[in-house]
Amino acid sequence: MYKQEDHNSFQFEEVNHEISQLIEHYISESKNGNTQVLKQQSPEKIAEKLEVEKHFKKGFNSVTSIKDFISKYLENTNHLRSPRYMGHQVAVPQDLSGIPDWIHGTVNNPSSLYEMGPAGATLEAFMMNWMLSKLGWFKGDNLQDFTLHKDSGSGVLTHGGSIANLTALSAARAAIAPEAWTEGSPKDLVVMGPSTAHYSIARAISIMGMGKNAFVPVPVDENEVLITSALESVYQEQLKKGKRVMAVVANACATSTGLFDNLDDVANFCEKHSLWYHVDGAHGAVALLSEKDKERVGGIERADSLIWDAHKMMRVSALCTAVLYKNYTSQVNTFQQKGSYVFHEGDVIGMDSMPFTVECTKSALGFKLYWSFALEGEKAISDFISNSFQQAKELYNYLRERSDFHCPYKPESNILCFQYQPEIFSDEQQLNLRYRLIETGDFYITSCEVQEKRYLRTVLMNPLTQKKDFIALAERIKTIATSIIKSAVK
Repeated sequence: MYKQEDHNSFQFEEVNHEISQLIEHYISESKNGNTQVLKQQSPEKIAEKLEVEKHFKKGFNSVTSIKDFISKYLENTNHLRSPRYMGHQVAVPQDLSGIPDWIHGTVNNPSSLYEMGPAGATLEAFMMNWMLSKLGWFKGDNLQDFTLHKDSGSGVLTHGGSIANLTALSAARAAIAPEAWTEGSPKDLVVMGPSTAHYSIARAISIMGMGKNAFVPVPVDENEVLITSALESVYQEQLKKGKRVMAVVANACATSTGLFDNLDDVANFCEKHSLWYHVDGAHGAVALLSEKDKERVGGIERADSLIWDAHKMMRVSALCTAVLYKNYTSQVNTFQQKGSYVFHEGDVIGMDSMPFTVECTKSALGFKLYWSFALEGEKAISDFISNSFQQAKELYNYLRERSDFHCPYKPESNILCFQYQPEIFSDEQQLNLRYRLIETGDFYITSCEVQEKRYLRTVLMNPLTQKKDFIALAERIKTIATSIIKSAVK
């Protein structure tokens, strides 16, 4: 008989103490700006420093070797807690946000099957009720009412926006072509949406067997906001081609610019033609939680389905995305299959989300989302969102005061695109400015194309970022640009 032997009998308390100290130091140094935001090195160098092959083959031989490994691992991370991290749409988590991940990694309770993870499933159901209540889609007596009401909305958590969009669009397909589950996607189905819709929309359509050409782009303006007046003509053109519109997608907000489509206008169009209305609110649905900014998502409650990432603006570690439906039957009809060992008919204790997700085994995502709020309370998260949106406005106002920067629009979220002296620096040079900037390790920003023009791009996610950091960012870009000009002259 096989017998598991514990070759490394590490004491839990000792390892926990050592790693906790390393993490505490990591957080402190990041917050104080005492370390580079990103110390970019090749994977070969990182593997060498981590002694990857040695540990893989022989295991850690002491607590010291574990400590050394974790220390070097942390050195080679992107320090999101640094005030000068202004990069991708990934949450800057609270200091204690990692505890649910730690606990889940220890107890390993999948939450998609209630009896396998009762506590996690309960927290997920609670948070779904809370999100639904923000949309007016929850009809229960209180947030701890876990009864599925037929006239109520519903939702599940998934590992990321791509899976969430796939799930929501599968529900849209089930509504217009229920036979697709057994017979395959009809060839006449299409999905309409802004030409700049997130790539996961076209990816989902392709995965569903419709082909990415089944996505019909609707024109956007110079800032990549949907031109809603074009919806009707695009729709009529599809009808002439013998197509059926499975769903219409709107952005809340656009990934590139952070600007919002007019959700009410899209809702009017969808209601006029009885079309499924899906809002990709991965980033911007959090505006619902900000009194100052919730007007940006006016009309979002008129959608049939919505995705909402918690790992972007709610300080939750990746990944955690909600798929929400206005009508519970939409969720029930999405997937039509049975597995006798997991899908139980009749009355059972609790609630299973497994029948309604792409994923079979799912981590305790509800725990992570709930924990983020429980650490400080609901108002703290709302204030954080309002502050992040305000930070983008402050950066915009500062750059507008300078003659060497160009901002194409006033921000509506926490995302801002800008250029440095576009009359001098080409698109390629704008991108080079970004690369040169992050090579310094002092700042981390991104870049994107908006209507085929290259922009530098910031996403303000860190509550510690202040105007002094904006000034330092602008001055560092100016210094790099001056260096580029001098090199070109030589």
